[in-house]
Amino acid sequence: MHMKGDEYFFCRALEAMEKVYLNRNPTAKAILELVRSIDDDRICYDHFAFRTFGVDGHGIDSLAKFFTDFGYVQREELRFTAKKLKAFWFSPPSIPHSDAGTSAFGPLPRIFISELLVDQMSPEAQKIIRKYTELSGNGNNYAALASALGTLTWKKPSFTEFQQLARESEYAAWTLVNGYALNHVTISTHRLKSHLRKIGNLNEFIVQNGFKLNSEGGVLKVSPDGLLLQSSTVADSTSFQFSDGTIESVPRSYIEFAERLVLPEFKNIPENEVKEFHRRDGFEVGNADKIFESTSKDQLNRRVV
Repeated sequence: MHMKGDEYFFCRALEAMEKVYLNRNPTAKAILELVRSIDDDRICYDHFAFRTFGVDGHGIDSLAKFFTDFGYVQREELRFTAKKLKAFWFSPPSIPHSDAGTSAFGPLPRIFISELLVDQMSPEAQKIIRKYTELSGNGNNYAALASALGTLTWKKPSFTEFQQLARESEYAAWTLVNGYALNHVTISTHRLKSHLRKIGNLNEFIVQNGFKLNSEGGVLKVSPDGLLLQSSTVADSTSFQFSDGTIESVPRSYIEFAERLVLPEFKNIPENEVKEFHRRDGFEVGNADKIFESTSKDQLNRRVV
């Protein structure tokens, strides 16, 4: 596929982030291979999602700049009051010739970046988070690079601090050990060619192949307007060596699936003429809130049942 230099660079950066993600998450890798085996080797991503600490420039803005510099546009804010989170999503620029590619070189994904509202955490949790973001120095300026390398911009935490954060916020503990690494990628199911383009069929296919789906709020998460359907696996875990030498299992990432249905005003357009802009766009707080649970202890415990 022919791309301008800057577009090629941008997609190579996305590919590097994806590579880190696939190396750490065997479930995601296996599912992508399974879907490719049925669907002509072509996958389009609906969105990439990242987690951040909303403190001293280490939040949403630290990653957003990389995407907005390459033509992404900031869209709606989403609030998750109980989880003490906020998020923005970013729509991609239009690159017509990317439509023929696959994965990171396919149609550009939306970007979803959330941040923990650190000021709302307990003084103990704030102290731990601020300790590590301060150790990061100017690392927040290189969040996209850290994501592409799979490296923390602060030093490894102690197991005690990780546990202390986990008791208060699973999101905080996840971010402490994973940093800016991709939290999940999302397969755009309606862009598949086979019967798997219906998310119900894809969910069934994944379960039949022995993978567990996040059951929080039901396996299928449906937006109130019924036009955005989402599901996700339960996160993988890998062993992690903490700064005190303790080696423990920590949650990594998961893979999500999204089907965007055609908006009512376009329902008469023949199926083969339907484009992405004819479909439901954006995100839904209720759906996303349940998807966040893919890395929670409750869901992870289901993996070993």
